[in-house]
Amino acid sequence: MTTTTGFGDLGLHEELVAALGQLGYEAPTPIQTESIPKLLTGQDLLGQAATGTGKTAAFALPLLNQLPDSDRGTAPSALVLVPTRELCLQVSSAVHRYGRPFDARTSPIYGGQPISRQIKALKQGRDIVIGTPGRVLDHLRRGTLDPSAIATVVLDEADEMLDMGFAEDLEAILDQLPADRQTVLFSATIPRRIRGLIDQHLNNPIRIEIKAEKLPESEQPQVRQNSYLVPRSHKVAALCRLVDIESPDAALIFCRTRDEVDQLAEELNGRAYRAAALHGGMDQGQRTRILGLLRNRQAELLVATDVAARGLDISHLTHVINYDVPSSPESYTHRIGRVGRAGRTGVALTIAEPREQRQLSFIQRITGHKIELRQVPTVENVRQRRLSVTRDAIEQAALDKSSLHAYREMLASLSEDLGEQQAALAAIHIAHTLGSRDSLDEEIPQVEPQQRDKSRSGNRHRPHRGGKPGRHRSSRGDGKYSSDGRRKHSGKQDSSRSGDHSGDENSYSGKKRDKSGGKDSYGGKSNKAAGKGKSGGKGKSGSKGKPTGKAKKPRSKRKAGDGK
Repeated sequence: MTTTTGFGDLGLHEELVAALGQLGYEAPTPIQTESIPKLLTGQDLLGQAATGTGKTAAFALPLLNQLPDSDRGTAPSALVLVPTRELCLQVSSAVHRYGRPFDARTSPIYGGQPISRQIKALKQGRDIVIGTPGRVLDHLRRGTLDPSAIATVVLDEADEMLDMGFAEDLEAILDQLPADRQTVLFSATIPRRIRGLIDQHLNNPIRIEIKAEKLPESEQPQVRQNSYLVPRSHKVAALCRLVDIESPDAALIFCRTRDEVDQLAEELNGRAYRAAALHGGMDQGQRTRILGLLRNRQAELLVATDVAARGLDISHLTHVINYDVPSSPESYTHRIGRVGRAGRTGVALTIAEPREQRQLSFIQRITGHKIELRQVPTVENVRQRRLSVTRDAIEQAALDKSSLHAYREMLASLSEDLGEQQAALAAIHIAHTLGSRDSLDEEIPQVEPQQRDKSRSGNRHRPHRGGKPGRHRSSRGDGKYSSDGRRKHSGKQDSSRSGDHSGDENSYSGKKRDKSGGKDSYGGKSNKAAGKGKSGGKGKSGSKGKPTGKAKKPRSKRKAGDGK
C-alpha cells in the first residue's frame, strides 16, 4: 500500500487540500489513499471497504478536483447514486463542504421532496448531482436532468441499492449516460448478484479492496449479539419483555414491511412505550420530524424498515433489534453496525421464529459473529427487573435533597396516620406501578432449538415429517418409498423436505440450485405444486378434476415400480 504524508501527495489541488485542513482532515484513510490517484486518471474503479472508512471523500474529492475553473454550463458533470434519502443528504452536505473553494454547485434529489424545487435547481445549473435511483430516473424521463455532460457516475453503497430493489432503475439510468463516461462503484460488500452490473457497465475497472483493520481487543466494537426463538403469536410480547429487561437509551427495531412497521409502532405505543415509525412511504418532512423525536429523546424506540440502515447516526443509540431475521448476512451486518461505534458498547438482538433457525445459522456462519441463543425472559425476570429500575429511580431521587424538602410535611402527615413503613411502601407501590406497562399475566412458550441433522443425505429414509405414527408414505404405493419406509433415490427432491431454504447460500445469492441425483436441491416444486397428485391410503388418486378412463394406467406403473 502506498505510504503518504497527507492529501497533498494524492495529486489534489492546493486549494482543495487547504480546505480539507480547515475542516480538520489531517491524513487520508486507506481507501482514499488507494482510490484518489487512480480516479484522477479517469479510469473505472471498483472499491470495496467497510462503512465508515471514508468512501465519500474517496470519490467526492476527485470529482471536485476535475471541475473546470469557468464555463461549467448548466448540465452536471458528475452524478452520484445512493440508496436512501438520508445518505443522499449526507453525501450532498459533504460534497458541498469539500467544494467551497471551487464554488461547487451541488444538489440532492430524492423522493419525498417537491419535485418542482429540484427542477428549479437543475435549471439554474448544477456541477454534481446526488440522488436516489427512483427520483433520478424520474428526472431523466421528464427531461429535467441533462445527462449529456456527465463525465463520471458514482454508485455509492451499490450492494444496498440492489438489496432495496433498484436494479432495474440503475440499469435504466446507466443506459442513458454517455458511453465514454467514467464509472465508479463503491460498496461495503461485493456479493455475486452485483457482478453482472460490474461486468456490463464498468470498463476494465481497477479493483481496490480495503480489508477491515484488526483492532486491538480494547478498541474493537463491543456489540453483544443475542437471539431468541419465539412463536409468531408471541413476538410482540417477547419484544416488550426484551425492551423491559434491556432498558435501552434508544433502540432501532427493524421490520420487513411498511405495514409491519406501522402496526408494531402502534402496538408499542398502546403498551405505553414511546415508539415512532420510519419507512419509505413517508415524505421528507415526516422523516425529519420522526428522527428529531429520537434525537431529542422524545421517543425511545424507532421502528423502521431497512431504509434506516444507511445514513442514520444517533449518538445515544444503544440497541438494534431485528423483529424478523434479516434476509441476508449483509443486511444483518448493516443493521447491527448502527451501534458499538467510536468505542461505545451496543447490543444487537434478533427475534427468530422456529422456521427461521436455518437463516439465522447461515448469517452466523457467513459473518463469523457469535450470536448467542438465549431464552426469552420469564414473567418473574421482568418483575425483578422492574423492581430494580424502581429502586434505582428512588435512590437517584434521594440524592437531590433540595427537591425532596417540599414533601416533608406530607410525609409527616402520612407517617402519623399510616406509620412510616406503610407510607413508604405505598409510595414505592405508586412509583412502581406508574412505570409498569403490560400486566405480564402469561408466560411466553420456550422454544427449544432444532438440532440440525449432520448426515442429511443419509437420513432420507425417515418417514414424512408431517406424517402421523403408523401412516408411513410407503403405504401409498406411489413408487417413492419401499415397504420398509426407505425412500427410493430417484434423483428428485422430496417436497416435504423443501421447507424454508432462505438461509441456504444458494438462496442468498438469489439463484436456485437443482442438481438431480445429488444432494438436496433447493427451490424445487412440491409434488402438489407440480400437479402430481398424492395418492392416499385408500387408493385415491388425489388428482384434481374428474377421473377419466386413462387415470388407471399410472396405477399399474406404480405397482411395477414398487417391485411387487
